[in-house]
Amino acid sequence: MANSAFIAQAIVAISIVVVWVFRFDNIIKEFKQYGLSYLTHTMVGSTKIVLATSLVTGIWYPSLVLIPALMMSFLMVSTQYFHFKVKNSCQKRIPSLFLLLLCLYIASVSLNLIC
Repeated sequence: MANSAFIAQAIVAISIVVVWVFRFDNIIKEFKQYGLSYLTHTMVGSTKIVLATSLVTGIWYPSLVLIPALMMSFLMVSTQYFHFKVKNSCQKRIPSLFLLLLCLYIASVSLNLIC
């Protein structure tokens, strides 16, 4: 797998941990704004942390990368949907869009669609 994919995996994983651990209060506010339950918040957060961990593990075990990258992509598409639903500014949409693009890149490299 390309070194740039490893870097992308690390960026996605670190970003998820920073947002879901160190900016947790902001996440709670956003989920309330979206009208989502605490259970949904907990499930999404847990899933993202597990997927981020899998992406890091995939640096050493590349066969583990594709599914977490695709699942994280789906979650980022969902995030985009909710940002549009509540009419958030572009500034709030850009981080999840960037992570979506990185996850799609990781998946593409994992499938040998790009080098």
